[in-house]
Amino acid sequence: MQLLLSKAAQIVIHMETDLHLPGRPCDIQRVLTEHYRCDANQLRVYGQDEWTAPPASGSALARAMVVCPCTTGALAAIANGNSDNLLERAADVSLKEGRKLILALRETPLSVIHLENMLRLARAGAVILPANPGFYYRPTTAMELVDFIVARILDQLDIPHMLLPRWGESPDPR
Repeated sequence: MQLLLSKAAQIVIHMETDLHLPGRPCDIQRVLTEHYRCDANQLRVYGQDEWTAPPASGSALARAMVVCPCTTGALAAIANGNSDNLLERAADVSLKEGRKLILALRETPLSVIHLENMLRLARAGAVILPANPGFYYRPTTAMELVDFIVARILDQLDIPHMLLPRWGESPDPR
């Protein structure tokens, strides 16, 4: 897995989670690998100015890209093909190569400009997946609300999971 972190993402992670990530990509990679107890080869973190990183090139194979959370600023940059940093360039590459690009918008309310950018990206092939959890399975914790969005993203990527019951299935008695 390749992880591209914008400055905004690092700020959000610090404000909204217990993770305290250092500034350099190699240090972030070490902290996340230790925190999630994964193999060192499972994760590669790139900085936003690493223009020669594989996600910046269409010749590097990638099945899909997820921008989560996706700010309306990143949405606008991607919709307009700005490619001013690695995240925007990688999203641009995903679109031009016909690869799945999933944008999990987190902001609300939305202006006409935001909606037009979403429509433009949807027409270009992106999946617009607002971070709006469902309540039909009666979540009781904030983590279950997060799991709902993660499950929807995993579904888009055809990755099996058991984060929540499917519509019409009985919930797993935990």
